[in-house]
Amino acid sequence: MKRIILVLALCAGALSAMAQQTSPEESPLKGKVICVIGDSYVRNHRRPVSETWHSKVAERLGMTYRNYGRNGGCIAFDRSREGFGKSILQRYKEMTDTADYVLVIAGHNDAEKIKTSSDSLQLLRDSLDALCRGLIQKYPRAKIAFVTPWNVPRPGFQETIRTILEVCAEHSIPVLNAAATSGIHVRDEQFRRIYFQAPNDTAHLNAEGHDLLLRWGESFLLGL
Repeated sequence: MKRIILVLALCAGALSAMAQQTSPEESPLKGKVICVIGDSYVRNHRRPVSETWHSKVAERLGMTYRNYGRNGGCIAFDRSREGFGKSILQRYKEMTDTADYVLVIAGHNDAEKIKTSSDSLQLLRDSLDALCRGLIQKYPRAKIAFVTPWNVPRPGFQETIRTILEVCAEHSIPVLNAAATSGIHVRDEQFRRIYFQAPNDTAHLNAEGHDLLLRWGESFLLGL
């Protein structure tokens, strides 16, 4: 019963949020360019990019949206031999030179690589530091921000999220902590059945799941 009440409340909240969102005509970000780079949280796995919350928010705000997501991508680890391409630390250099907003949404695959390895965790920290420095240099006038993975109950995730928060703080880069503030209950099986792309999926939201994040993401962008 508690789960049913939770789902109904979330649905009601999502509908309310959609009704209250800023229209493109009213948006202070109309015409601004936003580049979103990351893993399948950005690419949206097997579903269209247009279903993602960041794509929908950009459309709502009248922004020019550019998606640089790649399934299986990592912040720190090159997975080219596995078929998932270069790290984000390498790939960000291929993005357009023109951007008003840069949003990095990643860390899930890094967490899976790290698990309990202190050496891998240090590599992530060093790579994040280099990525932050590189983004600031490439986009000195842009608003740069990060979004963490969900609160996934597996080794490596808490360490990855904490590292993102700490390194970004060192560079004064805002972070939207999706593990603590998103309302995505990744540990709840019934929630995943309704809002994720598969019941056992702990990474990829379906269209309804992304809709839950519209007001959340919009508020974050408007507050940068």
